[in-house]
Amino acid sequence: MHPLSGLDHVVMLMTVGTAASFISAQLLLWALAGAVIGAGIGLTGWSLPAAELLAALSISAVAGLTLAAGRLRWSNSPRLLTNISGGVVALGVAIHAMLHGLEAPHDGNTLLWWTGALASSVLLCGGSTLLLKRLPLSWTRRAAIAFLALGGLLALGSLAVLNGGVQA
Repeated sequence: MHPLSGLDHVVMLMTVGTAASFISAQLLLWALAGAVIGAGIGLTGWSLPAAELLAALSISAVAGLTLAAGRLRWSNSPRLLTNISGGVVALGVAIHAMLHGLEAPHDGNTLLWWTGALASSVLLCGGSTLLLKRLPLSWTRRAAIAFLALGGLLALGSLAVLNGGVQA
């Protein structure tokens, strides 16, 4: 249930869906690749320093890229835009998936756990993509702005935790 109960993961998945709806649905494949690589890294027990902070910042990075793509969209290299965006999405999702790999059970429930994580991730990313494709473009921009801000707020929260909590 963590992809659905962890705010940072829900927001990341919806942010990826937002980017895919605006830039290219190919970003969903980049996200899947990042998820597989990140999960594999996390399953080995390896982690990045300040991984929660990086996970929060990756939300803002994908949202910011979505907003920037609006200005770059009409350039002569949509493939380059998709590939750069894909790399950012894959890296961000890999960080989130690494955190999942660290918390995944290593018992008889492992396959069920990963199946649930994959299903909920597909529903959130795919659902966000499909919904925003049907809504006016202004909704996509608003969503990207909201996710940019949420990523920043989550990053501030992670910094507070890294610095020993909020002082009264």
